[in-house]
Amino acid sequence: MKLHTIRNLFVALVLGTCTQSCLDLEPKDQLAETNYWQTTNDFKLFANQFYGWVRQFSDAMYSQDDKPAHSDYFSDLFTNKDLRNIYSNGTNTVLPSDKNYTDDYARIRRTNLLLQNAENYPSQEDIQQYIGEARFFRAYSYFDLLQLYGNAIIVDRPMELTDPGMYVEQNDRSEVADFIVKDLQEAARMLPTHAEIAEEGRVSSEAAWAFLSRVALYEGTWQKFRGNVERGKELLDIAAKAAQNVMNSKAFELFAPESLGEKAQKYMFILENTKCNPAGLQKDANKEYIFVRRYDEVIAPIGWGITQSSLNNAIWITRKFANMYLCQNGLPIEYGGTTNPQFQGYDKMDSEFQSRDNRMRYTMMKPHDKFWNNLKPHTNWTDDDPNPVIADFKPSTGTGYHNQKWATERAVADKNEGYDYPVIRYAEVLLNFAEAMYERDDQISDADLDRSLNLVRLRVNPNMPKLSNSLIENNPGMDMRTEIRRERTIELFNEGFRLDDLKRWKTAETEMPMDLMGIKWKGTEYETAWSTCPYAGNLDSEGCIIIETGRVWEEKNYLFPLPTDQFQLNPNLKQNPGWEI
Repeated sequence: MKLHTIRNLFVALVLGTCTQSCLDLEPKDQLAETNYWQTTNDFKLFANQFYGWVRQFSDAMYSQDDKPAHSDYFSDLFTNKDLRNIYSNGTNTVLPSDKNYTDDYARIRRTNLLLQNAENYPSQEDIQQYIGEARFFRAYSYFDLLQLYGNAIIVDRPMELTDPGMYVEQNDRSEVADFIVKDLQEAARMLPTHAEIAEEGRVSSEAAWAFLSRVALYEGTWQKFRGNVERGKELLDIAAKAAQNVMNSKAFELFAPESLGEKAQKYMFILENTKCNPAGLQKDANKEYIFVRRYDEVIAPIGWGITQSSLNNAIWITRKFANMYLCQNGLPIEYGGTTNPQFQGYDKMDSEFQSRDNRMRYTMMKPHDKFWNNLKPHTNWTDDDPNPVIADFKPSTGTGYHNQKWATERAVADKNEGYDYPVIRYAEVLLNFAEAMYERDDQISDADLDRSLNLVRLRVNPNMPKLSNSLIENNPGMDMRTEIRRERTIELFNEGFRLDDLKRWKTAETEMPMDLMGIKWKGTEYETAWSTCPYAGNLDSEGCIIIETGRVWEEKNYLFPLPTDQFQLNPNLKQNPGWEI
């Protein structure tokens, strides 16, 4: 994409946000005395602010204790040096206020403002795209409420604080889910297709279908695993068909350029419109991202030290996640009491990385590899580049497992990286389809696996056997559901999905209380190479270091508590179960 195209879009979004900066609580009075809502451009400018609401890097992968929501820091896949994550270890309490809650309702109010004023606009066709955007972002905000709090008050018009509609009990989560589904179906009908988008970066019809596949899969599995099987099937059917609409559009494809080979798994996430990978590919080479939070080194940098935080630093990956990676024969390291013959064990620091899914090497940091970052970048973009920041990586902190996802290898000032955050990408849609089909029917055909999950699995593992019914049947101890979930966890690591997935599968009560473990230290190369390991005195029976123990997870933790200030405003609200004071 050309720089001036990016610049024009970013300027439009900034202007749109600034234009509406006074609309936080009482926009009615300001708008009543103006000539606003008189032109198509008025609706466009107002809709521009919606794009600042979507998730960004800090939401999905940063430990913000005051607003955690969906960060993978609050799951079981990685932790950091603080080891006092109250949301991860289940010791959070009712808060006096919660920006997750208030921000979502403030945003819903703004989408309703656009929709209300659109009703009287004389040329509906001219503003159809912006009506579709308002419906998309209203659904986006309500889905956040659904995931965090379950039941929610459905508001379909901009209401003043004195409106009786502001003082009612929440709608049941099923009503909320149906409201979201309807909004997204309407948005998909009204929005232009990806090919028709005139201004890059705006949501498309395919983005609405893709997001619907996420919503319906979430709620469908939530209901299924809580005994509401028929309701679950209804939603899972919606999820599968929504994902299939995206697949059938042929508008997107997995990022797998031959010029990058298996390294595509790393470089897709750090594409910028400058030299940032060995093949010189830029953002326009990526046809996988369906909807993104847009960044640019000059106009809108990411704004926090993402490379310095991501490479061998703040992210302490757990042994549980490392052990999830399959071997190249398509089988787990252990299954049905059998150790995979391809698994090389733990004797050497890099032995467990051998013959594994290639995503392991390009998501985590393989010992003895070289690594570059933004301050000591590549100079010739080859593996013998003489300028690595780490010439022979040897883990010496945390769990012993470290991350490289989201860490650039090009020269750029700290906090000025400009790669986009994938709010929705095609790999997720393919995985949504596979899971929705399986959970809807309690089975999935090899043909459906081949057109969805296996495309993701084989993207950088061309020699790995496909996931198939025969693979499951011929290897006792394996099951299809576990493998579908494994694929999702591996592919979407550190993108803000894990805790939400555990909640909807109703497995958080099993997974979250487990100790957070690190590398096998006793009896391995680590015992001498990392003799100063601070956790060496805290090992399990296999000689693996224990990072955090005593974790808990109660039924109440599946939903956040409503903050106390909301009960002062609306005494008809009902607190989520288990959080009553």
